[in-house]
Amino acid sequence: MEIHGDQSALYRCRNCQVPIAFRDELLSKNYMAKTGQAFLFSNVRNIVIGQKEERTLITGVYTIAGLFCSNCGEELGWKYLQASEARQKFKEGKFILERSKIAKGY
Repeated sequence: MEIHGDQSALYRCRNCQVPIAFRDELLSKNYMAKTGQAFLFSNVRNIVIGQKEERTLITGVYTIAGLFCSNCGEELGWKYLQASEARQKFKEGKFILERSKIAKGY
């Protein structure tokens, strides 16, 4: 994958360093996941989307699918496929990456 622009504005898989998301795709740092802090992104790359499942999270019930690094297989977070509550619909189609699983680019 060819990377343009500021390399420090890139998030990578902490395990293998493959590029996952750009800084300008970061929407919020105010999320929580299994391992603690998580970030909401509008787009990600170099990932494999897992099976969809229904999960009860802090803000309601969602249909989500796990996100895995396409290079090393590390579980990185999830994609929101569907929100059950109207006020959470803005999350649909967006991606959660666990802070402990990603690193800023070098």
